[in-house]
Amino acid sequence: MVSDDEKFVVSGINVLQTKISGIDNPGSNYNGFNPSITALSKGYQKDTSRRKFPVETIWERDMEIPMRDGIILRADVFRPAGVSKVPAIVAWSPYGKSGTGPVSLDIVPGRVGIPFQMTSGFEDFEGPDPAEWTAHGYAVVNIDARGVFKSQGNLRWTGTAEGRDGHDAVEYLATLPWCNKHIALMGNSWLAMAQWFIAAEKPPHLSCILPLEGCSDLYRESLCRGGVPYLPFWRWWRDRAVYGENFEEDPIAMLEKYPLMNDYWEDKRARPELINVPTYVLASMSTGLHTVGSTRCFEDIPHDRKWLRFHPTQEWHDLYQPETIKDIKKFLDFYTRGIRNDWEQTARVRISAVRYNQPPTKYYSFSTWPVPDTRERTLWLSHKSQLQSTKEAVYNGQVSYQSDVFAEQVDNDPGYIEFEYTFSETQTLIGPSRAILFMSCPDHNDMDIFVIIRKADKSGKILRNVNIPLAELGLKTEDEVENLNTLKYIGPSGILRASHRAIDEKLSKPHWPAHDHTREDKIPPGLVVEVEIGIWAAAIQFEAGEKLIFRIAGHQMTLAEFPPLRGGFQAANKGRHILHYGGQYGSRLILPFVQL
Repeated sequence: MVSDDEKFVVSGINVLQTKISGIDNPGSNYNGFNPSITALSKGYQKDTSRRKFPVETIWERDMEIPMRDGIILRADVFRPAGVSKVPAIVAWSPYGKSGTGPVSLDIVPGRVGIPFQMTSGFEDFEGPDPAEWTAHGYAVVNIDARGVFKSQGNLRWTGTAEGRDGHDAVEYLATLPWCNKHIALMGNSWLAMAQWFIAAEKPPHLSCILPLEGCSDLYRESLCRGGVPYLPFWRWWRDRAVYGENFEEDPIAMLEKYPLMNDYWEDKRARPELINVPTYVLASMSTGLHTVGSTRCFEDIPHDRKWLRFHPTQEWHDLYQPETIKDIKKFLDFYTRGIRNDWEQTARVRISAVRYNQPPTKYYSFSTWPVPDTRERTLWLSHKSQLQSTKEAVYNGQVSYQSDVFAEQVDNDPGYIEFEYTFSETQTLIGPSRAILFMSCPDHNDMDIFVIIRKADKSGKILRNVNIPLAELGLKTEDEVENLNTLKYIGPSGILRASHRAIDEKLSKPHWPAHDHTREDKIPPGLVVEVEIGIWAAAIQFEAGEKLIFRIAGHQMTLAEFPPLRGGFQAANKGRHILHYGGQYGSRLILPFVQL
């Protein structure tokens, strides 16, 4: 069937598309088209390395789900046998359903601590496991998004169009005879990103959502964060992570054609203020994509039936932990099965802080985010690479770094300057930080500026936090863990292209500067300009004698997400960048501390 999305238009802008990787490609891991219904017996295993199904389960494969424009999507449904009416947990995915598709936990060394025997092999990548949830009395519905494998049409990369598809899927599922008319959405990453847009369409039978870490603004938070194009990850994703028979939207080509903010990019900014259903939001620091989206959407959802859990590990690891399943089940039972448990007495915000050289803290409970009674503290950049707590202690000066160095992103790249602060008592940083810097470039008219906050121990050793317990990775020491962002967290970062320094007053908040991005304001060589850079939210505890290290560079200083991405992201910088501090140049770092 030919769909009208062959010429996809958003707000009057023709969207560029590219041929999607074919399903016959050996890398697709596709198991064929087979509309059928199969009974999986209690104790069934996909293979002997996998988890058994605790209850007899009906597997309806490649079921049709019609869209309003006539397109047919395909879904797999797993539901407990012998139960007439159950709620549905929907995993909306572009990767392939029920254990198919090219990506899995194997893309990370050690599978982020999730061995094969913890999952059935029928789970979507980043989605709930049917073997787990059918045992709790739920159906799991794995939907291939438009354009994926045998779902018709062309793949859309988030935005309101995907939201409308999700709306139609929710309403169709509610009509099926096995459904109790309660639908929940659940999953990590893309499976969470889609939820912001689906829930904003307000499908009547959507009972709740569980966006377990999800970017909410593709341009501002990832693809062009701070106005700096970030293409290696998204090229990899476009070319290797999705398969189908038609075309996919090509935001990379769109960024090359439309590098500044326009209505196309605004369509990819979620509108959480439209979400009216109970929401369980997950956030962490161990992601290069999702922290801002999770916290922003939690803030902007207008009702109080929302919960945020800011956890100290990695999202895929967290998804399959027994304590996570118990927590999520309590939420789902309340809103989709009518079980009157005490879920609504759960603290609205729960946060565990990382300590790097020690296990994370327990979860602390708060009433909202940003955390009440946050005390902002300003540290002034000063001479001898120090951060001063008072402006009067700062001498006038400047320091420079070479911006155009090769960055491998394994935490050994040169070409940065740093400033140090030593704590006199235990302090816990919770929330987003901000850097206000005065910068110049003597031989170019723009600068890509990267900042990061690191933690050092009492001896000055720079630390890395291992995101997964070593025993679950099958390792004994931190040095055995690869330097990847999924496995090690080094600190919160910020990015800004200086020509994008104009602030968007409507989107900014007291604790977070949002930039305009509709124009470029180039800088005459040598002119000193003020830039304000938002640094992603973090929860980090420092003890007396430990140090906060603030670094500035012309290249990305975070670890790469996966081994193939190392060295792939090089900023478009030239020459030397100069930081100015003291006197009329009040370069400073503004940090949120909470007394626990």
